[in-house]
Amino acid sequence: MSDFVLPSLGADMETGMITDWYPAPGGHVARGDVVGVVETAKGAIDLEIWVDGTIGPLLVEQNVPVRVGTVLAQVTEMVGGAAAPTGTPAPAVAATAPVAAAAAASGGRRRISPAARKQAKDWGIDLDAVIGTGPEGAVTMADIERAHREGPAVSGMHAEISTLPPPPTMVEAVETMPIPQPVDIRSAIAAAMSRSKREIPHYYLAESIPMGAAMDWLTATNAGRPITERLLPAVLLIKAVAVALAEFPELNGFYREGVYTPSDAVHIGMAISLRQGGLIAPAIHDVADKGLDQLMRDLTDLVRRVRSGSVRSSEFTDPTITVTNLGDQGVEQVFGVIYPPQVALVGFGRVDRRLWVTGDSVAITPVVTATLSADHRVSDGGRGARFLRALSDLLQRPEELDAPVGRSSS
Repeated sequence: MSDFVLPSLGADMETGMITDWYPAPGGHVARGDVVGVVETAKGAIDLEIWVDGTIGPLLVEQNVPVRVGTVLAQVTEMVGGAAAPTGTPAPAVAATAPVAAAAAASGGRRRISPAARKQAKDWGIDLDAVIGTGPEGAVTMADIERAHREGPAVSGMHAEISTLPPPPTMVEAVETMPIPQPVDIRSAIAAAMSRSKREIPHYYLAESIPMGAAMDWLTATNAGRPITERLLPAVLLIKAVAVALAEFPELNGFYREGVYTPSDAVHIGMAISLRQGGLIAPAIHDVADKGLDQLMRDLTDLVRRVRSGSVRSSEFTDPTITVTNLGDQGVEQVFGVIYPPQVALVGFGRVDRRLWVTGDSVAITPVVTATLSADHRVSDGGRGARFLRALSDLLQRPEELDAPVGRSSS
């Protein structure tokens, strides 16, 4: 038996409120299943379970704030590949069954996440016509997106073309994520950043990186591709960060209770600004293990889901380092504040055309300024400088970044 507790979804989170809870007591859950929705100052977030097993009843009241670490439910974990049966599972609902059957299977009340409900309203989708594929027939964002792709809106609004927009820029402003109380998110971020500056001895470094080779490679790679499949400079930057970190594990991990623990995987938190103020930095997982096309799809998907409020809890809990880019805002350099318990943050400014000296020749070339904010308790300026140099060297060989490099064996 293990406790499933309310996780901390960022250093600025102290409390959360369970607004939706999907599994019935005695039901089976699998690692990665979305079991509910937690409302935080940053919006509604899908809450995932961390183990396979049989879940007990929800132990807290819904729509009542509880502190991080509060036990939400108990889980009897699987032993020998199976959990002991503790209840009769609800009958499966076939994909072609009427939606009413899904509602009946969940006790007459359709389970619809707040994010899915809001997106359905924005797109004019009739929720009664949507088949839920989540736990116990819950309607998820994926169901709403599928309904949007498969046909026009059906609630009296004009029909919309069901195609995805062009890929976002790395820091495209997220204008529609539901943030119920903007003042709360500003207060939460202020508290987290105050804690970071108070507890973490930051040091800062900057490096100007020529981007001529990278931009030429991107232009050649994107030639002939439809706009929805083109790569952005952002994916080269984040892949280069992930590959460089293999040699600098002291920049990729967590500092908790006086102990630093490096991470074998690189989960890069992408700082995405919110129109209402502040930002969030959910993770793209296993960046070093992916090719550039997959990273572009992941980045597009992440920004889209942030925009619709369907980010998962794991994307907030396990970023091992954060990347922020304010180049599209016209900023030349950005020196970020580290998100605890992480120990480093990499920033990128705008790509400028500058005079650049190579040997005895001078040319005009695109240049980006990369910055590093790092924790002096686990690294120093010498190592940080070598990391930025390694990052620069990798961006001179962009074709090598397209291949997955795999996990470190250390």
